Amino acid sequence: MSDLTPAATPVTIAVVDAGVSDPSSPRLLADRIAQKTVDTLRASGTTATVRSIGLGPLATDIAQGIASGMLNPAVQSAMELLASADAVIAATPVYKAGVSGLFKSFADLIDNDLLIAKPIVLAATGGSARHAMVVDEQLRPLFAFLRAIPMPTSLYAAPEDWGSTDLGKRIARAAQELSVMLRSGAGRQIADSERHLRPARLPPTARRPRRAQSPGGAALLRRFRAGDRSADPAAGDRHRGTACGQQPQLAGSRAHHVDDVLGLESSPP
Repeated sequence: MSDLTPAATPVTIAVVDAGVSDPSSPRLLADRIAQKTVDTLRASGTTATVRSIGLGPLATDIAQGIASGMLNPAVQSAMELLASADAVIAATPVYKAGVSGLFKSFADLIDNDLLIAKPIVLAATGGSARHAMVVDEQLRPLFAFLRAIPMPTSLYAAPEDWGSTDLGKRIARAAQELSVMLRSGAGRQIADSERHLRPARLPPTARRPRRAQSPGGAALLRRFRAGDRSADPAAGDRHRGTACGQQPQLAGSRAHHVDDVLGLESSPP
């Protein structure tokens, strides 16, 4: 039992829901999963704290993050909560046979290393039982890419499921799986080993520098892209080749040549 998390060690569970109404069906489902998990952990002597991340109020902030590539304080706080949590419960509504755009946009902002080996329960709600496979077909591959550890039992609730005992049984099973993972400490151990094995990122001053641009290169490139063909550094070569009966360079080759002349790189440093 030495590999198990001591019963006295408290854990934190982050609940992420993409519902936009109050209350929303994803939030109601996520809350039921969270409460059952807390009860299961308490029965085994482990204290759990639940912290919620509602994506509805963050919709504008998430859209700005997608457009700008920068996280504002509200979204950054949500990411920090995710990073500090020991486990995650993620719930989304199903729209047009797919997860909501709000949920996917938030997931697109998550750093690839943020959820490594973090146990997660996947859940969704929808207006028809026909969408029940969305959780396993869309959410599971998404969090597998992020290297989280989805629980074996995924949850989906259609309108007719809310009063069913079967939904309660599935929630209890998923809660039990998450509780076992949390008490084992396996996810934390995997994450720690990943941090040790991951190569350290070089500081900016130690990274491979770009090739220096020739004087005036940036201005020349802007003129060329704006349609000023006299600024094409390859123009002379192309015209000479045509005069000698050779075929002119293709547009793609010309653009590649422009980058070479200006000393630009297409690959990141």
